[in-house]
Amino acid sequence: MSNFSIRTFAFILLVCTATGASAQHRRHHQPHVLTGDSLTSGKYTLIFTSNDPGFDSLTRRNMINVFFTVYPQEVERFNKNSLTRIVFFIDTAYEGVAATGGGVARYSPAYLKAHAQDVDVVTHEVMHVVQAYRSYEPGWLTEGIADYVRYVYGVNNKNGGWKLPDYKAGQSYQNAYRVTARFLLWVEKHKYNKIVDDMDKAMREGTYTPELWAKLTGKTVDELWNEYAQNPSLELSYK
Repeated sequence: MSNFSIRTFAFILLVCTATGASAQHRRHHQPHVLTGDSLTSGKYTLIFTSNDPGFDSLTRRNMINVFFTVYPQEVERFNKNSLTRIVFFIDTAYEGVAATGGGVARYSPAYLKAHAQDVDVVTHEVMHVVQAYRSYEPGWLTEGIADYVRYVYGVNNKNGGWKLPDYKAGQSYQNAYRVTARFLLWVEKHKYNKIVDDMDKAMREGTYTPELWAKLTGKTVDELWNEYAQNPSLELSYK
């Protein structure tokens, strides 16, 4: 971490059970102390915060390294106007894996404790910052692009036990995440090598329609999926 400028800080977060809670109600809540660092490398700053005093320091360091490795690459390829200041929040109250909104990525410490090598969850989550879509819908495409990016730019997928699934009958491109990501890779290889870049751009600009698939590839998304299902083979490799 010698390449990073680090500033340590602590602050208080009042966690309320409902938005718009009264001042009296807020006063009766116990505050959670968040401690963390402000880390800067080049033009990017990561605010790494946690309300879990026992969060593993090695996992923390690995997440930071992933961010400063992959986020600049994602920004350069997809959206040069992306945020330059991102917040990571290790949140003991979060019961999922991770979620991102408003430049803040929340991570479950319980999940990361059980899957310490799965630090490329960062690669997926910060891609949502880069996406900055006007609408999440279609959600299958939003999440499929994020997992496509995780496959392409991830640095520890192999050790993290993460891979794209083999095609199985009954799947759909609308399954999202890794299923859609694998389909996007197939389209990129066999039909149109800028499919992800152009879909991402259209989603950000609010111009995406299902007809865009045919405009770019000459076939509808359903026709592409049917062709993919007939011959889904791909040569995949993992870092």
